Amino acid sequence: MNIRFFSRTLALGLAAACLVQAQPQSSVSVPDRLDLQTAIGFAIEHNYAIRQARERIKQQEGVVLEVTANMIPNVGASGTYQINDQEISQSSPASHTGWNLSVTASQIIYAGGGVRSSVRSAKLSREAAILDLQAVINDALLQVRTAFFNVLLARERIIVQERNLELLQEQLKTTTDRFEAGTVSSFERLRAEVAVANAKTPLITARNDYRLAIEALRQSLGLSTSNDATEVPEILGTLDYTPVEFDLQAAFSSARANRPDLQRLAKLTEAGEQSITTARSGYYPTVSAFGGYQLRKGRTNNFGDSSDGWLAGVQANWDIFDGRATRGRVVQARSAAEQIRLTLNEAELAAEVDVRRAYSSWQEATELAEVSRRVVEQAEEAVRLANARYNAGTGTQLDVLQAQVELTTARTNQVQAYYNYNIAVADLRRAMGQPDELVRQ
Repeated sequence: MNIRFFSRTLALGLAAACLVQAQPQSSVSVPDRLDLQTAIGFAIEHNYAIRQARERIKQQEGVVLEVTANMIPNVGASGTYQINDQEISQSSPASHTGWNLSVTASQIIYAGGGVRSSVRSAKLSREAAILDLQAVINDALLQVRTAFFNVLLARERIIVQERNLELLQEQLKTTTDRFEAGTVSSFERLRAEVAVANAKTPLITARNDYRLAIEALRQSLGLSTSNDATEVPEILGTLDYTPVEFDLQAAFSSARANRPDLQRLAKLTEAGEQSITTARSGYYPTVSAFGGYQLRKGRTNNFGDSSDGWLAGVQANWDIFDGRATRGRVVQARSAAEQIRLTLNEAELAAEVDVRRAYSSWQEATELAEVSRRVVEQAEEAVRLANARYNAGTGTQLDVLQAQVELTTARTNQVQAYYNYNIAVADLRRAMGQPDELVRQ
């Protein structure tokens, strides 16, 4: 697939190029209000894993520049000035000093294909680094989504427990009024008080889970608030259930075509093949052309008495027998290329399993979300009927408390099911190699 496509994808609509220098962390301002779209955009710029991947691309760009230098002329200048002891100097009075200035340009003409293969290998490695950035972005944004939905889940659990506590407090008030009127025993009032007390424990736990979820989200975003530890943005959004359809065979095709981790290994496999050519170039001579200008000291130290002139020539180096060192490098290069190829095959199998696992999780999450929605409606109706029967004197307090417990369980299961569904969809999209749906293309 054309590398320009990946470059456009990696820009992600938020930076002019994937090599854009990230904003210094010390100057990052914390958003006052944070929805999922803002969190995704913030993470692309500030997530530490993404920033490190960008730096790896810069590093590989430097490697490309380094190996490309062998394809263009190299120009160097040198100069020496030497003073000899009189005992080893010639008879001339000025012969105990000497100097030499030269400028030389050289160009490799033939190197057994090693230079070109090195450049191709470096460029392929750079393309692999770009694909690695895309894979890191996909994984990091999945973590951001998961952390963001964890915050929403924790907040929804707080709401569920608060509503449960409100219902139990209302039940306690009703029971207390009836006890004072002499229609119920003190045991029923005591049981209502115990139910209220027990309901406070999961509420306290839910509030702590919310605080911890906020911290996990900050870490995934790369959001530092060291200057003000209490500075936390307002989290916007709700856990919704919006059905999305997927096809398993289409998911397999998408994974094979779009997963950046597989494409990265394919590029590294090509780079490994080029490394074999580079290693084999040791069997062949290296031929270079050179030319330059030289200025030498004459009989005296005066520049006017110096000799100068142009020089040009061809130089060849050939290790006719190097103790089989080249053979050893070729064996290593072939083995490294085969290892990368095997890694690619293993990754393709792992990607297929990953798609199947994510697809199965999506199917389960879809079924649970559908069921949970109906169960909450039934549980709410059960609470209404239990209260009506209790107020009419045909039901017991235990029936009311049991119905309320079941309603709380149903609401908790519903928010958990909606959370699982949203995570399952995001995970399946990642397994298919698709970018986050909120990323602007």
